[in-house]
Amino acid sequence: MKNLEYKGYTGSIEYSKEDDLLFGKVLGVRGLISYEGKTGNELENDFKEAIVTYLSDCNEKEIAPEKPFKGSFNVRVSAELHQKAALLAKEEKMSLNSFVAESIRERIFKESRVKIIPKQQNQ
Repeated sequence: MKNLEYKGYTGSIEYSKEDDLLFGKVLGVRGLISYEGKTGNELENDFKEAIVTYLSDCNEKEIAPEKPFKGSFNVRVSAELHQKAALLAKEEKMSLNSFVAESIRERIFKESRVKIIPKQQNQ
């Protein structure tokens, strides 16, 4: 297992040799939600507890919890790469956004050898 998953949130798994401790943080959110444990079970339990506490705090404060990995992000590339991608997208009769999404999907498939993530309607 490379990450922890719970209620739509993903958490990292790291190890501190100095502290002889497993620790991690929730990925894809701006705020810091961290957790720790001496064992894998302790780490997973603390991760789940951190998510439950975060959601409970948001509910008490009447604010919407941050949704991880919203499906939108900015990418900075060189002007040359931007131009080449835009021209290839145009040749394929697709938007630059769809071209980038498809390129990411292909790379993930190639690297992980898993089922390609389905396309979304609004790309």
